[in-house]
Amino acid sequence: MLTDALAPAPVTATHCPYCSLQCGMGLRAASDAAGGLDVVPRDFPVNRGALCGKGSTAPALLARPLRLTEPLIRRPASGRLEPASWDEALALVVERLGAVRRDHGADAVGVFGGGGLTNEKAYALGKFARVVLGTSQIDYNGRFCMSSAAAAHQRAFGVDRGLPFPLADVSRTGCVILTGSNMAETMPPAVRHLRELRENGGTLIVVDPRRTKTAELADLHLAPRPGTDLALALGLLHLVVAQGHVDEEFVRERTAGWEAARAAAMAHWPELVERITGVPVPQLRAAVDLFCGATDGMVLTARGAEQHSTGTDTVGAWINFCLATGRAGRPLSGYGCLTGQGNGQGGREHGQKADQLPGYRKLADPAARAHVAGVWGVDPDSLPGPGRSAYELLDALGGEVKALLVMGSNPVVSAPRATHVEGRLRELDFLAVADVVLSETAALADVVLPVTQWAEETGTMTNLEGRVLLRRAAITPPDGVRSDLHVLNSLAEKLGCEVTAKKFPADPEEVFEELRLASAGGAADYSGITYARIEAEDGVFWPCPQEGHPGTPRLFLDRFATEDGRARFVEVSYREVDEETDAAYPLVLTTGRVLAQYQSGAQTRRVPGLNAAAPGAYVEMHPLVADRLGVGDGDPVTVTSRRGRATAPARVTGAIRSDTVFMPFHWAGEGRANNLTNPALDPVSKMPAFKACAVRVERAAPAG
Repeated sequence: MLTDALAPAPVTATHCPYCSLQCGMGLRAASDAAGGLDVVPRDFPVNRGALCGKGSTAPALLARPLRLTEPLIRRPASGRLEPASWDEALALVVERLGAVRRDHGADAVGVFGGGGLTNEKAYALGKFARVVLGTSQIDYNGRFCMSSAAAAHQRAFGVDRGLPFPLADVSRTGCVILTGSNMAETMPPAVRHLRELRENGGTLIVVDPRRTKTAELADLHLAPRPGTDLALALGLLHLVVAQGHVDEEFVRERTAGWEAARAAAMAHWPELVERITGVPVPQLRAAVDLFCGATDGMVLTARGAEQHSTGTDTVGAWINFCLATGRAGRPLSGYGCLTGQGNGQGGREHGQKADQLPGYRKLADPAARAHVAGVWGVDPDSLPGPGRSAYELLDALGGEVKALLVMGSNPVVSAPRATHVEGRLRELDFLAVADVVLSETAALADVVLPVTQWAEETGTMTNLEGRVLLRRAAITPPDGVRSDLHVLNSLAEKLGCEVTAKKFPADPEEVFEELRLASAGGAADYSGITYARIEAEDGVFWPCPQEGHPGTPRLFLDRFATEDGRARFVEVSYREVDEETDAAYPLVLTTGRVLAQYQSGAQTRRVPGLNAAAPGAYVEMHPLVADRLGVGDGDPVTVTSRRGRATAPARVTGAIRSDTVFMPFHWAGEGRANNLTNPALDPVSKMPAFKACAVRVERAAPAG
C-alpha cells in the first residue's frame, strides 16, 4: 500500500486548449522541483489517450516568463507599454470607450472576439457588446475559419453543426472524401480514424494541391489547382448523374431543388473540369467509382475548400454531391466540416458573430430578439441590428470605428491583407486587448489586460462534433491575472450599464446557466445541458432541449432542420477565383498550418520545443519553379502579391503543383504570409479568400 508521501497527485480531467478536437487529457502537479503541471493520458472518445506535440506541451505557456501577469498601459511620456494596476487600466478603458461612444455614437466602438474563447466568454462578450456598449460592431476570428461551411449548412440543412455525427463514425463508413484538410498536421490524433477506416476495408480520397502527409494515406489523391474546388465538386456530380449513381428515392423523399442543381452540374463535363482543375478525367471517374461503390460515404471539408470567395458555393456543391448519392441523413453517411479553432463551433453559436444571438438565433429575427432580450432583461428594441463581418470591421478601424476591444485574437498575423489591417489598428483612437501573451496585436494596444488561461479557469467548449465539454481549472492563476469574465463584469459595472454587473457574473457556471435559458428553443439548444451532466457523460451533444434528453450525437436521421424536413439542393455553378494569375503574378499562393504551430502562433511560438520544431516561415515550391529562380533549399526568396510581400527560405519539393507555392501563416515579421493574401469576401459568408491569390517569387538577397 502506498504511503501518503508516495501517493500520486490528483488528476484534473480536462481538454487540450488548441484545436476543435478538444482532445481529453489529465493534468496533475509536476513531480520535479520546478513545479508546474504534467499532462497524463485520458481515455476520451475523440483521441482515446493520444495527443499531438501541441497538446502534450500545453502547460509550458502557463509559466511566468512566457505570459502576461500584470496590466500594461501605453504611457504618453514614453510611448511604451508599462505596468499599471488593474484599477488604473480598467479606469482608462472605461474613460476612453465612454468618450468615443459619447462623441461618435455606440457603433464607433467595436469588439473583436476569438474562436478559442469558452462558450461562457463568447456569450458574455456578445451580450456586453450589445447591452453595455450598445454597438452592432462585433465579430470574431471564427469568421476566418468555417463561416462558408456554416452558411452552406444553413442553406442546405437548416442548421449548422460542424460534424452532424461523432468523429468515430468516420472509421466505420465505406468511403471518405477529405477535401482541403491536412489532418495529419492540423489535428493528428484524428488520423487514427482514417487509418481505422482503411483497416476496416474503407477507402480514402484526399483532395489537396499538395501531397501532404494526409494525402500519403489516401487510396486516391486529387491535386486541383487552388481555387478550383468548386469545379471539381460539380464535375464529380456531373459524373454521378451521367453514370446513373443518383439515389432517386432519397432525392424524391428527402430533398428539394434537385432539378435546378442537376442542370447546373451538367454544365461541368469531365473534360472541362480537367482543364479548370488540372485533375485528369480518369481520376475524376475513379473518385466517383470509389465513393458510389461503397455502401456508405462521407465528405469532410476544411479550410482548403472553404477559404475562398466562392467558399459557400463550394461547400454547397459538395453537399449536393452527398445528397444526390443518398449520403446524408443516414447512419455512417453525410457531409461534415472539420472545424479549426478550439471553440469555433460554440464561439459562433452564442453571440460573437455579427448577425447572431445565443442559441444560433438570427439577430434580425424579431422573435429571437424578444426571447434573448427577455433573458437579458432589456427592451428588444434596444438591441442593435447586425454589424460588419470580421474583415469589414477591421477595414473600418480608424474610420467609422474609432475604438476596439479585442479578446482572444491576433488579427495582426491572422487577418488577410495583414499590413493594411495593422495600419488600420494603428489609426484607432483607442485599442484595448485582453490576452494571455503580448501578441503582435496586443503590442499595438493602449491597454493590455492579462487574462487567465485554459488550465486556470473553468468553462465549456463545443468541439467539432457538437459535443459540449467541460474544462475544469487545475491550478490557481498568478497574482495580477483575472478572467475575461471578471474583466467584462468590471467594465459593465464601471460603464454604468442599466443591466447591472450582477447580470455579468464572473462565475462561469452562473454564466452557463443564463446561456442555457438564452439558447432554449434555438437551433443550438443547450437548455438541457448542465456542468454535472457534461462531467458524468463525457460531454453532451446539442441540441439537448431538456435535462432528461439524451442529447443528439447524430443529426438528420429522421428529418433535416428545415421547415418541411427536407434538405435543400442549392443551384451553384463554377466561378473563377477573385484573382487570376498573369505575366506579372504567374503563380498561385496557398496558405496553411504546420504540425508544431497553431493559428497566429501567439502561443505556440513561445513554447521552446514547438518553436524548435518549426522556427519560422518558409516558401514551399516545386523543383521546376526553383530551377527557374536558380534557388535551392534554404535560399531566401521573396513572394510578392498585389497587396504586399513576404520573405522566407525556399523549401523545394515535388509534393506540390508546379503552378503553386505554399506558405504557413503562423509568423509575424518579414515572413508574414498574410501580407499577401486577398481579402475578397464570399458574398454569403464574408469569408476572405485566404487559400488562393496570384503571386510572383524572386530570389532574395541573403540577410546581412
